[in-house]
Order: sequence, then structure tokens, then C-alpha cells
Amino acid sequence: MKFVDEVKIRVQSGDGGHGCISFRREKYVPRGGPDGGDGGRGGHVILEATSRKHTLLDFRYRNIYKAKSGKYGEGQNRHGRNGEDLVLEVPVGTMVKDADGGSEILADLAQPGDRWVAAKGGAGGRGNSRFASSTRQAPRIAEDGGEGEEKEYILELKLMADVGLVGLPNAGKSTLISAISAARPKVADYPFTTLIPNLGVVRYEDAPPFVVADIPGLIEGAHKGAGLGTRFLRHIERTKILVHLIDIAEVSAEEPLRAYRLIEHELASHSDALCNKRRVVVINKVDLVPDEGVLEKISEAFAQIDVPVLRISALRRQGLHELVLLLTKLLYPPD
Repeated sequence: MKFVDEVKIRVQSGDGGHGCISFRREKYVPRGGPDGGDGGRGGHVILEATSRKHTLLDFRYRNIYKAKSGKYGEGQNRHGRNGEDLVLEVPVGTMVKDADGGSEILADLAQPGDRWVAAKGGAGGRGNSRFASSTRQAPRIAEDGGEGEEKEYILELKLMADVGLVGLPNAGKSTLISAISAARPKVADYPFTTLIPNLGVVRYEDAPPFVVADIPGLIEGAHKGAGLGTRFLRHIERTKILVHLIDIAEVSAEEPLRAYRLIEHELASHSDALCNKRRVVVINKVDLVPDEGVLEKISEAFAQIDVPVLRISALRRQGLHELVLLLTKLLYPPD
């Protein structure tokens, strides 16, 4: 399934139905009064968040949406039928912005069932029966229905995940998420294997499950657009925990924290909110360094950053139990 996280759409609500001019015409009622009914309201265009969708792909190939107009009023005070609302389902985590370039978020559909009216239907016109009075008993006027709204929006998707995996290209994020969940992202031995975020559901024993997002690899200057740039950085803004995955091959004796500090700089440059998220540092591919003494020195170097540090091999499935247990405890602290 193609991952699409930003689209532009045009929505148009329905016009309101016109009011009716009508008079009673009944036997033995020589002076029947006005009985023109009101027109129906035009249909709204509504965005609704649903967990059944995970991408904005549907909006890539069709970007104009129009709701039904209201029906005209009729005689005998019959109200015109309201136009049917058009409900557009979007993934949970979709944000709505004005297409004119404004940065203001008009709606943030962060929970399943969240709704937002993107375009209000036009009001139905009043029929002539509404204009009758003691001094005007046979009005021959009625209102036209109101016009619907036509607007353009930018839809942006921010994935809803509990844990975000970040790191340099080839750190092993895709291998890790495939090892702890049922997700099956592409895994290969070259940089930028992951071109789109991948989601996986992880469960530890009887604890509630949590969602992990595998974010494409970051490089120096990512916050300015280098590599895959800022396109996917926004997908970790909603996460509760960041797992910073480090390839042990990137840890040198001269600068053991270089890879860690590089990614931390990119995260901080992208958003201040990312600086305050809880961190877990995971040193991956430890099976490539069998010398326990070297591993201990690496752990000592990372002790100065004051965050939990684990050593794993996602490929060999070493240390994964401890990692999943730690994440579960951080997300669902015991009472």
C-alpha cells in the first residue's frame, strides 16, 4: 500500500433548496391561505477520523468532493428534503490546514470518531407561508436557498504511535520492528532502505499493546531537508517515547557518542517538543563485537547521557525481551 501523508483537497457543500410559493386550493375553501414549504438545507462536507485508514492515498487520485444540495419546498407546507451530508473518512492523526499557505491548524482529528465540518451546507429558503401576517395574508414571495461553501484544504497526517524508532540509516530499525511485531518492512544492507514510516503493534504478556513507528533514517542536516528531510520527522511528534537505535559499528573509541549526538541535534532542531520526550538508547548489532570488555566500555561511555541504555542484536533476537519489558513499564507504569 502506497503511503501518502499530505494531500490537497477541494470541498463544496450543497446549496440550500428554494422556498415554495403556493396557495391552498381545496373544495369549499374559497380563500385558501399560503402553504408554500421551506427548502431543505444543503449537505455538509464532514471529515471523520477512523482507525480503518492509515494513509491519505484515497485523496491522491480524487481531490474534489461535493455534497448534495437540498430539495425545493413544496405546497401543503411540505419541507424540502435536506441534502445528504458527505462524510470523508481520514486516518486518525490527520491535521487540516488552509490551502492558502497558512500554518494554523484548523482541525486535529487525533481520536477515532473525531469530526470536523469542512464546508457547511447552504440554508434552505423560506416558503411563502412563513411571510403570512394579519396585514399580508397572500404573500407571493419566497426565499432562495443559500449557496454552499467551496474551500480548499491541506491534509497532513501525523502517525499515532506510542514509540518512535529513530537513528542513522542502516541502524537496524526495520529489523527491530519486524522482530518485536508482525510488521514486515523492507530490510536490506544499504542506506535508506525504509522510505516510508512503518507501524507495528507490540504486546508484552498481558499488558496492553502499544504501537511502534519505524521512521526512515536521519542524516546530518535532516531538519533542513537533507536526505529524506523533515517529511517524516513530524511522524514522531505524537510519540510518548523515542528509541534511539545506534549501530555499534558507528561507535568509535575516539567519539563514542557521535552518532547519538548527531541525531539528537537533528531532533532538537526540528522541534522543541522532541527534546522533552522520554528516551531509550539501544545499541544494536552487538553480536558483531563478541568481546564483552569492549561492550562494557561502550556502555560506560553512554552512562553519561542519563537515559536507559540497552544492548541488543535485533537480527539474533538478543536483548529484545528486556527492551519490550522496559518500554511496557515506561508506557504503563505499575500502580
